[in-house]
Amino acid sequence: MIGNKSVLAIIPARGGSKGVPRKNIRDLAGKPLIAWTIEEAIKSKYIDRLIVSTDDEEIADVARQWGCEVPFIRPSELAKDETPGIDPVLHAISKLPGYDYIVNLQPTSPLRNVGDIEKCLEQCVKQNANSCVSVTITDKPPYWMYHLSNECELKPVIGGNERVLRRQDAPDIYMLNGAIYVAKTEWLINTKSFLCDDTIGFVMPKERSIDVDTYLDFLFIETILSQAKLTDEEQ
Repeated sequence: MIGNKSVLAIIPARGGSKGVPRKNIRDLAGKPLIAWTIEEAIKSKYIDRLIVSTDDEEIADVARQWGCEVPFIRPSELAKDETPGIDPVLHAISKLPGYDYIVNLQPTSPLRNVGDIEKCLEQCVKQNANSCVSVTITDKPPYWMYHLSNECELKPVIGGNERVLRRQDAPDIYMLNGAIYVAKTEWLINTKSFLCDDTIGFVMPKERSIDVDTYLDFLFIETILSQAKLTDEEQ
């Protein structure tokens, strides 16, 4: 609990990933991808119950092997490519009611740690916000981004006459990193989204904000983890 508020954490992991087949249980630096999230979430002093929501029996077995509860198998209609990400969360809430806060942890953010999870939750509670989501600063400002017309004309994504040509002159812009979503349960049930006008952002460093979507992402993160291991061994 945090204060006197109970917390349910959900790790959504469907079996039908397309970009990288069986992504959620694919090996990443010696353990299944989903295990990185399970291990960090288990460490949290605030999470009262941690579950994996999946439609896949193999993923469920792997989650249990790494110490996570799988109290139900998600219906297949909630695990399609076109299924909105909020639907499995709302389904889990309906199955496990009574918690004050919901924490949604995508398994595709393996570098996110328990400190990130707890600080995001703390910020949400401290500011009495309805929801708080993790963000990270962008590499390139949107002032440098354009639509391309059928005639290959460049149309700026951000309108206006003022151009920002130097990175130093651009204001800091943040993007969702997909790592942590926190919300008050009743508010989430009513809005059916973690993102609304009153959502606040929790800033995470770029080095822990990498989202796994492709084979290249796996290779990149494995390189980071291998280098971190070597550094630890040298110290």
